[in-house]
Amino acid sequence: MSKFAVVTDSTAYIPAEYVQKHNLTVAPQVLIWDSETFRDGIDIRSDEFFTRLKTSKAMPSTSQVSPAAMQSIFQPLVDQGFEVLGIFISSKLSGTLQSAIHGKELMGIAGEKVTLVDSQSTAMALGFQALAASRALEAGAGLKEVVALAEKAHAKTGVFFAVDTLEFLHRGGRIGGAQRFIGAALNLKPILALKEGKVEGIERIRTKSKAHDRIFELVAEQVKGKSNIRVASLHANAADDAKALLERVKNELNPVEMIFTEVSPVVGTHTGPGTVGLAFMVD
Repeated sequence: MSKFAVVTDSTAYIPAEYVQKHNLTVAPQVLIWDSETFRDGIDIRSDEFFTRLKTSKAMPSTSQVSPAAMQSIFQPLVDQGFEVLGIFISSKLSGTLQSAIHGKELMGIAGEKVTLVDSQSTAMALGFQALAASRALEAGAGLKEVVALAEKAHAKTGVFFAVDTLEFLHRGGRIGGAQRFIGAALNLKPILALKEGKVEGIERIRTKSKAHDRIFELVAEQVKGKSNIRVASLHANAADDAKALLERVKNELNPVEMIFTEVSPVVGTHTGPGTVGLAFMVD
């Protein structure tokens, strides 16, 4: 009987209990800070990252998982008899998928046991895709069926988030269509979304509380009339705001699953502290 393994990357920041329950393998992205290199979510956690960010004079930078690191993840799984499905952060945001392709090539003929999918997303919108694939495999679906599901999953997921400032996204080159918001009045809070794999500007809202209300409204619009709604709140050093948003989801959207999570240090490097958002997936 075939065995299957699902691999994703740490930008999804799937809570540890879900990773363990569904036997997911997570490839850690790389954070570089003051000449030190950290594995995202392993050597540095989100709370440690934002505590250090408050006082650091040097700003961190990021790098995707290397091809050699990808090979070191794929190879043992294949050697143990697994067929591997890798679902990674949008190729328009990171070179992670390209690293996975090169890592697969380094395996030679064994690489034929590895199938790769571009999630066209990140954060828990990516996380939900990885979880959906793993759950489908657990339910007995074949690999071809699950690959087809994964390739279409991005159309059923989304993420909306508000940032305190566009400074971090701008500096990291991940700003996409939100570029037009640069230079806006400082008291306006940009609402952003992932569209076709890129960060795009949606609206500018005058206050933080109204921005969070608008995030909820946007997600409610997207899931209206849909079944099996799954929602995750995400935050960068703003736990109370994210919890309040998730409580509203619970009371008004009747989701079948809710997940509270943070953004990973690598994602936090690009969004900055104070970021709050909602990711969702529907059937």
